[in-house]
Amino acid sequence: MLRSIRMAIAASLIVTAPAAVAAGITLYPPLDGKNDSQAELAIKMALWFGDLDTGMRTLEQLAAADDPEAWFGIGALKLAQTAEQLSQALYRHGFALPDTSNAILGPGARIPLQVNPNPEPLDYAGVRVMLSDFVTGMDEARAAFLSAAPAGDYVIDINPLLVRIDANGDGAIGDNESLGWLFALMSNVDIDELLAPPKDGSPQFEHIGFDRADAYWLAGYTQVLAGQADFLLAHDFSSFTDALFHRLFPKAGFPMQDYAEGGVLMMDPETDTAIADLVAGIHTLDWPVIEPARLAGVRERMKSVLDLSRQNWDAILEETDDDHELLPSPKQTAMIPGTSITEAKVAAWRVTLDQAQRVIDGELLIPHWRFRQGFDLRAYFETATETDLVMLLTGAGAIPFLRDGPVAQPQDFQQMEDAFGTDWLGYVFWFN
Repeated sequence: MLRSIRMAIAASLIVTAPAAVAAGITLYPPLDGKNDSQAELAIKMALWFGDLDTGMRTLEQLAAADDPEAWFGIGALKLAQTAEQLSQALYRHGFALPDTSNAILGPGARIPLQVNPNPEPLDYAGVRVMLSDFVTGMDEARAAFLSAAPAGDYVIDINPLLVRIDANGDGAIGDNESLGWLFALMSNVDIDELLAPPKDGSPQFEHIGFDRADAYWLAGYTQVLAGQADFLLAHDFSSFTDALFHRLFPKAGFPMQDYAEGGVLMMDPETDTAIADLVAGIHTLDWPVIEPARLAGVRERMKSVLDLSRQNWDAILEETDDDHELLPSPKQTAMIPGTSITEAKVAAWRVTLDQAQRVIDGELLIPHWRFRQGFDLRAYFETATETDLVMLLTGAGAIPFLRDGPVAQPQDFQQMEDAFGTDWLGYVFWFN
């Protein structure tokens, strides 16, 4: 189930990406036989044809009249543009993911990537630019989603398998740049089989009905992603990049590029250098904090994720329809097979959000295996001058952030474990 939820989350993030069509506000005939609004039609056209720039102009005109669907579309488009921009940057510099797909998705699954045969050079400064652009895009999407969330009885029906973006920046959006194609390869199934009606007669997956509750959900996920990028940007991680990034960008000119395979030390040239790079990566996980305000801001982003999740569930529980819900209430139908949402799970999630808030605020300390005192997460984010992962885990680096007070215990999160069982982590990804 965890794998299904991971993939559903990835799908939902990409699916909400575009929202665009022709220049100006053009009238389009309904695309699926129902009376779609202008904003919904614009979103669907953009999803299928990838015309993000002109779509933004269309939706911005509609949003000027405070159309919540248009604001949702702008948020979706900002997500799409950010994802497309990052994808193109990775391709431009020859990003090639190491062969770890089996460990991530299971045997037989693949992570399909187009690798640029003639990549442009990349260095640490360029990596920071990519991360900074990503944070800016996420924050712009968040602002638009928050404009779409407070009100509006709308449902935007989108088939995620039809979404396409220009992943490699060649100006042509092919079928192999669609979410359906990506999902098929990750699932190790044929694309035609994926799109065909199920043979067992079960309902075919057709679309997700995005509503204002999902605007809160997506706004929260922008902060989950932006927070991770901001954490990196708060530090100088140049030594880590120089030691390891030739594994991700094998032809972009990182210092160890020409030494990815050396002599034999223990096993074979390829394995030995991979182990050496892993050790080098661990050794360089000592990052000075160069932007303290950005590091402190990561904690604020974490708090906003919790608050947006509360607002998301408030909106979900107010719904009276049951239209292909991304995240259903206990009275609605779950789209992900083998899952169910109960009142006990919702209640446990709300309690967990409150406990997580206490941890982020430093009211509930994090246990450290070496000390009786607890680790104050708030103090770390607000006062740390470096992040040395090895020293934090082994103890010496944690000393400045230790203090007396209540330390989190398993029973503080027992209600969640009781409600969700062994699949609790999957639900965390799903619930945001």
